[in-house]
Amino acid sequence: MNGPPEDVPKSMASNNTWDVIAATCAGTLIQWYDFYIFGSLATIIALHFFPPGNEVTALLGAFATFAAGFISRPIGAMIFGRLGDIAGRKYAFTSSLLIMGASTTLMGLLPTYQQVGVLAPLALSLLRLLQGLAMGGEYGGAVVYVAEFSPDGKRGFYTSFVQGTATMGLLVSLGIVLVTRLLLGEDSFKAWGWRVPFLLSVVLVAFGYFARRKMLESPVFEKIKAAGKTSASPLRDVLFNADNRKRVLLALFGVVAGQAVIWYTGHFYALYYLQTILKVDFVVASFVMAVALILATPLFVLFGALSDKYGRCNIMATGMILGAFSYYPIYLAMDHYATLSPQLLTSTTHRPFYFFMILLVFIQIFFVTMVYGPLAAFLVELFPPSIRYTALSLPYHVGNAIFGGLVPIIGAVLTTSTGNHLAGIAYPIAVALISALIGVLFVSEKNVKDKSHI
Repeated sequence: MNGPPEDVPKSMASNNTWDVIAATCAGTLIQWYDFYIFGSLATIIALHFFPPGNEVTALLGAFATFAAGFISRPIGAMIFGRLGDIAGRKYAFTSSLLIMGASTTLMGLLPTYQQVGVLAPLALSLLRLLQGLAMGGEYGGAVVYVAEFSPDGKRGFYTSFVQGTATMGLLVSLGIVLVTRLLLGEDSFKAWGWRVPFLLSVVLVAFGYFARRKMLESPVFEKIKAAGKTSASPLRDVLFNADNRKRVLLALFGVVAGQAVIWYTGHFYALYYLQTILKVDFVVASFVMAVALILATPLFVLFGALSDKYGRCNIMATGMILGAFSYYPIYLAMDHYATLSPQLLTSTTHRPFYFFMILLVFIQIFFVTMVYGPLAAFLVELFPPSIRYTALSLPYHVGNAIFGGLVPIIGAVLTTSTGNHLAGIAYPIAVALISALIGVLFVSEKNVKDKSHI
């Protein structure tokens, strides 16, 4: 079925649902690419933007700057959420795309620590904060926009395509970094070629912007606007209305916290572990991650569709629990295999090594798809349309900023402070279990408002 729900006048929403999904996902994928290109290049950024002489300190500095982008995401959620609930979904998340593109492109033009000293990491941190601000406006707008064009009974399926763009953004960032590195050679890439993936953003964002300009406003927003039912102060209505505040807290601690650590462990911590702990060659590690991402990405749509039939909450809680109980044996197996065969870590031809590592990373991302695939539909259906952009953006970005964005740096700190390279997974295991417990006890499909209001 295409088009808006039957109770929305067709004149208010002539966009075909698949056109909406395509244009939205294109822009969102570009935003995720921009946001995660930093993480894909963290080890090289550490060399150029932080004082030389201590590799561990420089890497921690890069991870801290990476985390800064998460800290500003909740601020972006409040700013763009308010804009989206008052002025319109399309206007808000299209504006965020331009801010993201400008910030990422400027990162590719920054002078290094060797050139301007401490100004280099300060400027990098400022641009990273702007990236987070833009990302805070993107996700909520994208999932609300697609959901409000989607019919009942298919909302999990349609919004799951937006969910897959986060993983695809990381995949594209890894692919572009890898291709650039291979084309330029290791020395040239480390010297200046690392700037190319950042500078490419200006082209990608221009494409995304022009695709979004052709899109119509959400039919649900147009309907409530015409009826005079938009909120004059969405943030106040979210935080000071007891019912809405309760829903935000349940979403944050019972769903998003667990989702965040599962997502960032399966993506960024897995890559960090391969490169930094196991000392796997960059090309080998990137290839392993890329293949696992490609194989797992269709599963976002599968679990999104399954959530339409079987409910969102049980699938998400199951993914958190499976991840929490599987991480230790998975990382122990990665460590054990690498210890037995250290000469394989720089091999580009040893097929058993590839197969083994791809399988272990794929399993981690499989858990991600279970938790993340149904998430958008769950959050959209949790709140009324007058405050929806703001209300769902807050728990999503606060949760991913606090719990998800800190996964790499907490993992690195635990590893270096204890001397145990498996200690880093203790944090995501604990958070996933606690979040799943809260979700099972207090979050259910009953928490979702009547879906007919969507």
